[in-house]
Amino acid sequence: MDLLTTQGSQLRPKDTAEGIAVFRAQVIGPLLTRAFTSHGQLAEALRALARHKHLPPGGSATRSYSEATLERWYYRFKRRGLPGLMPKRRSDMGHGRELTDAQRELLCAVRREHPGTSAALILRTLELDGRLAKGALSLSTVHRLFRAEGLDRVTLRVADGRVRLRWQADRADALWHSDVCHGPAMKIAGRTVPLRIHAILDDHSRYIVAIVATTTEREVEMLSLLVKAMRSTGRRPEALYLDNGPTYTGEVLATVCSRLGIGLLHASPHDPEARGKMERFWRTLREGCLDHLGTPASLHDVQVRLLAFLAKHYHLAPHASLMGKGPAEVYETAPRYDVKVDEAALGAALTVHGRRRVRRDGTLEVGGTTFETRTGFLAGRVVVVGRTLLDPTADPWIEHEEQRYVLGPVEPELNARRKKQSPSANRPQRGLDVSFDPPGALLDALVGRKPSARDGGPR
Repeated sequence: MDLLTTQGSQLRPKDTAEGIAVFRAQVIGPLLTRAFTSHGQLAEALRALARHKHLPPGGSATRSYSEATLERWYYRFKRRGLPGLMPKRRSDMGHGRELTDAQRELLCAVRREHPGTSAALILRTLELDGRLAKGALSLSTVHRLFRAEGLDRVTLRVADGRVRLRWQADRADALWHSDVCHGPAMKIAGRTVPLRIHAILDDHSRYIVAIVATTTEREVEMLSLLVKAMRSTGRRPEALYLDNGPTYTGEVLATVCSRLGIGLLHASPHDPEARGKMERFWRTLREGCLDHLGTPASLHDVQVRLLAFLAKHYHLAPHASLMGKGPAEVYETAPRYDVKVDEAALGAALTVHGRRRVRRDGTLEVGGTTFETRTGFLAGRVVVVGRTLLDPTADPWIEHEEQRYVLGPVEPELNARRKKQSPSANRPQRGLDVSFDPPGALLDALVGRKPSARDGGPR
């Protein structure tokens, strides 16, 4: 897991399409953790989600999405996972679609006259009236116009007057909470060092799936802890419930969770009650362990004490919200969200991609190490290099034109004895080996002779 610490910040969507898919998976995250027994329940959840605003990738302003769009994303993710949310290439890609002055003036005049009317209704009405040709403008074009002219709809914030009810997931491992707690400062080599405790809690049982003591609260620590939890349980959660801190809102964590099919839920800002279960655990941990550490001398010492507190007290102690049972007992006997995750799935989710140019000698640099490829025709090309953060010892590879080519460490002595290959040695051959004789072709044309089999023509 050392490579996660050093290179975790490099993990991001492979391309723009996957980045958009990761964003869409985050938007519909609240829908993925619920089991809808009727279409009415789903429709109600869609209406509530459609009132929220989100900042799309590369966008400068937040926007909301319609119920139909959210429902389409929901079913695509359920059927195909993250690939189902990737956008399709436009059939008119490369052809600009601009509004004429007359169209711009007409749309803006209608919006000013009817500011509460949706862009979709305005566009449909103008098409039915014949003032706009059907299909001449897309809804996204109209939305962009309204945003540029300052005519986009402003959603009023409605105070949340609902009564807060106690809730919990119906199965173990369906929903995991994660958070970070500040512990007492440590003294290491005469220097004061901060102490941060990261933990993952199962919502159904209050069982601590994983916990680790570190000195920082970066996103990579959360990612490492999540991998540790999935490896120890052999399963992945249906969703993660997090706060809105930078540790839990980065692109790396969102990409990994989306690739694994894990929904991401973030609590509302300035609402500590929404994180009550995690806050209650931190209180118990402080009273029973952290307040009695004194001045720790090492992270190892803190980690040992944390594990002892969990094993000998917290996991065994009766819990009021569990009808007097201990978290360990409930976690072991409860019905389970049993979705397995193996090393292959973790490796694919933790794959980093980057662009590199292959040198003329077939070598390239990855993470400060020189690797080489035996595929001669890639020399001089810019290629996509993949590497999994799960196994620091695994060699990277090249992904080029939907093919994967292995990379290995440079072996100068072996290369000295290896027969030299031409740059096209490993390129797939296309067609037949046809002779090429320009002077002969001119001579044939002069004397009127037809090409013979010698020239590669028909006999």
